[in-house]
Amino acid sequence: MQAYYYILAVHITFVVSWMAGLFYSVRLFIYHTEANELSDTERSILQQAYGRMEHKLWYIITVPAMVLTLLAGIGMLVVNPALLQMPWLHVKLGFVLLLILYHFTCQRIMKQLQTGIFKYSAFQLRMWNEVATILLVAIVFTVVLKSAVNWIYGLIGLLLFAIIIMAAVKWYKHYRNKHGN
Repeated sequence: MQAYYYILAVHITFVVSWMAGLFYSVRLFIYHTEANELSDTERSILQQAYGRMEHKLWYIITVPAMVLTLLAGIGMLVVNPALLQMPWLHVKLGFVLLLILYHFTCQRIMKQLQTGIFKYSAFQLRMWNEVATILLVAIVFTVVLKSAVNWIYGLIGLLLFAIIIMAAVKWYKHYRNKHGN
């Protein structure tokens, strides 16, 4: 059982790295997109710089952290297969699957930006960035509260949290527009 805790520590460490990579990648996508509003020279310089930063962050930190997170998670299940009998783990794995889909959607956005395809506004990317926050909160609360969670209240709380986060992003957009930032 001691091995389980070592693997858990590795899992948590790389979850933190993976989430940091996802959060910062989307922040770079926002800056990359906002560079379209600048002069041709500034736009060219900044978009090349953001493209390099996005690529390095993605392939040096974010992807390896995701892979190590998933391998450690699988390792925990191998060492302690009884976890698979726990309903909270099934809920967690559902949220993890959504996070993996989020990850690959971010990768697709990055590749589009690298080729000059801007399908999303900076505001839409700000909203998208909050999806990772919502998934992180859902995963952490599921793991910490386990079977003590009343799933109905948990889902209502998550929905309210999502609404609050999205409202905050909209308020920030309004604030930036009003103050010229």
